[in-house]
Amino acid sequence: MSTDIATYQFNHTMIRVKDPKPSLEFYEKVLGMKLITTMDNEGGKFTLYFLAYTDSVPETEEEKKKFVFSRPGILELTHNWGTENDADFAYSSGNKEPGRGFGHICMIVDNIQAACARFEGLNVNFIKRPTDGKMKNIAFLADPDGYWVEIVENPLLSGNAPP
Repeated sequence: MSTDIATYQFNHTMIRVKDPKPSLEFYEKVLGMKLITTMDNEGGKFTLYFLAYTDSVPETEEEKKKFVFSRPGILELTHNWGTENDADFAYSSGNKEPGRGFGHICMIVDNIQAACARFEGLNVNFIKRPTDGKMKNIAFLADPDGYWVEIVENPLLSGNAPP
């Protein structure tokens, strides 16, 4: 038996969400991702939501699952049933105590200034705007569960290399 590490790729990141409705709205409507497929686990009482940036979503469930597990850049949201009904429930975002560890995910945009103006218009919660601090080339948003989403400009679209 052998394996070729040249075929390895980073496939997905999973984060737990309290309530899938606002999380899906954030990742789909604010950040422009598409929901590819969902998977319910009755025994474990959880649902997995797989999102990606793509022009089209496959038709059949088999094609959707192949799509999700064969390409890089997938975001998996895991919802443990019932957490949305507990007003005191919250996950650690990883950026404050207790539970510091996980930092952020990052999305690239065509124009950071225009994207941030759009986010402002959508009343998105900013952790850091491009005008804050010394690093003018990045922003950080908070998703509905408080996870940080870094926003950077795609240098292939802007022509500007990151500093």
